[in-house]
Amino acid sequence: MQDYLTVADLDPAGMERVLDRAVALRAARDRALADGGPLVDDVLKGRSVALVFEKPSLRTRASFQVAVHELGGHPLPMWDFEVGLGKRETIADTGKVLAGYVQAIVLRTFGQERLVELADAADVPVINALSDHEHPCQALADLQTCREEFTSLAGRTLTYVGDGNNVAHSLLLACALAGMNVRVVHPDGYAPDALVVAEAEGLASGSEVVVTTDVAAVAGSDVVYTDVWASMGQEDEAEERKALFAPYQVDEQLMRDTTDDAIFLHCLPAHRGEEVAAAVIDGPRSRVFQQAENRLHAQKALLVELLGD
Repeated sequence: MQDYLTVADLDPAGMERVLDRAVALRAARDRALADGGPLVDDVLKGRSVALVFEKPSLRTRASFQVAVHELGGHPLPMWDFEVGLGKRETIADTGKVLAGYVQAIVLRTFGQERLVELADAADVPVINALSDHEHPCQALADLQTCREEFTSLAGRTLTYVGDGNNVAHSLLLACALAGMNVRVVHPDGYAPDALVVAEAEGLASGSEVVVTTDVAAVAGSDVVYTDVWASMGQEDEAEERKALFAPYQVDEQLMRDTTDDAIFLHCLPAHRGEEVAAAVIDGPRSRVFQQAENRLHAQKALLVELLGD
């Protein structure tokens, strides 16, 4: 694997390998914290990773910057006003220039085509830290959280409720690769991309891929997942979406239809009282802060997969 632009850049064995490593890295870090030992490894010793952000970021920037540091590398964060990707010079030229300085490029951007153009030009690994089409690093942390909860993912059911957005796309692909049943429950007119659904169906081996407008599909789920109703760049649609999405709020009543040990996930930031009730996200079934921390461990595992010896 040269780049990680989409979850589908991993195969099932690669997905399992990254998740195994992520779980092990978290356990090792927890032991080091408890013992007062060092947190820094030397896997990326002498290597630098460019972190390019065209969109605001909390979890993505903090987790990647700490991840590179704890692997012994040098993180080089850069904002759009500094890089001007595709503005001051072509995206391809930027990719070639950065590839002469660093050993990997992490990009948080808008259109997926920007990542593809950068990766085509740069002869170092390029990682999708979020695009309008996918959020593949988030999906790794999501499945790591499920692994820590259930040990095995095969046959478990994750149901995503809400907008068929980039998070939904990555979950469709990731769950299919991991042997999980995946359901996307969405309001009419907000379905995930049909091509992504078809790709997930092609990747699934014995597991189900369901896309529906019926919230009853949550029944029997082991994991219920949601995201904000209006993402970055959709602020002008927020009020309209509130009315359309209201029946899709994840509340205590909806969670009663799940399995007894079901958990709740959210990629954050969250709007309590909109896509999720406060009683759910702050309740005993919620794993959202474990999930957020797992961005660090999953991305460390990904960096080792791409750059480790």
